[in-house]
Amino acid sequence: MSNYSVIIPAYNEEHFLPRTLENLFEAMAAIEAVGEVVVVDNNSSDRTADTARRLGAKVVFERINQISRARNTGARYSIAQHLIFLDADTLISSKLLGSALRNLQRKDCGGGGATVAADKPLKPFYRAALGFWNRLSVRFHLAAGSFVYCRREGFEAVGGFSEDVYVGEEIWFSLDYRRWGKSKGQEFVIIDDAPVITSTRKLDWFSKSRTTSMLLPMLLFPFIARHRSFCGYWYRRPAGDSCGKKPDCRDNSADRGE
Repeated sequence: MSNYSVIIPAYNEEHFLPRTLENLFEAMAAIEAVGEVVVVDNNSSDRTADTARRLGAKVVFERINQISRARNTGARYSIAQHLIFLDADTLISSKLLGSALRNLQRKDCGGGGATVAADKPLKPFYRAALGFWNRLSVRFHLAAGSFVYCRREGFEAVGGFSEDVYVGEEIWFSLDYRRWGKSKGQEFVIIDDAPVITSTRKLDWFSKSRTTSMLLPMLLFPFIARHRSFCGYWYRRPAGDSCGKKPDCRDNSADRGE
């Protein structure tokens, strides 16, 4: 049986997934623990599933296009007691993977996340925003959705990621999991010396003004995360181009069982 499972939700990720999986398998090969990779095909219309299988991942299917639902489906089909959730456009090092798994071996750590770095230089506004998030993450023990690690026991105890929201499920999970961990004497630890490297593709898809206009209401009125119509920043993709060249973005939810 695997010592840990890495779960990757993926909707139309055939272009980004190879780099993510190749990097992940390289990191996994550098540590002693044995792991499996579970890619959740979230009703893709491209070759996401075929790409994942070809590269050696186990593939499961989730018809409803919702990030939290895809994460939970992957957890149900995984076989390990230690779970790691990774985004399809995110790279991790063997140092980060090893640190997360060592933390899970500790009696006083139930899980956590990691700070985030961009895959290319950022303009000052975005660089400041990312720095602010990383400080917030460490200070308040909040995991970014690009990398979350936990114990299956705790994951099941808190009901996994909330399917009541379409975005921000990692924040609610962090809060719920921290409470569960506190009852067990376990901390929620954000690893800050080996950040995940995540794609800045949305900054290419959307202008600064459009990004701000979509993110600011979410920060001011978090309850709108329960309504998919307000979450286009996370669910809209460039029309006809899943690798994310400059956008005419559309929402294909009608084609995905929504």
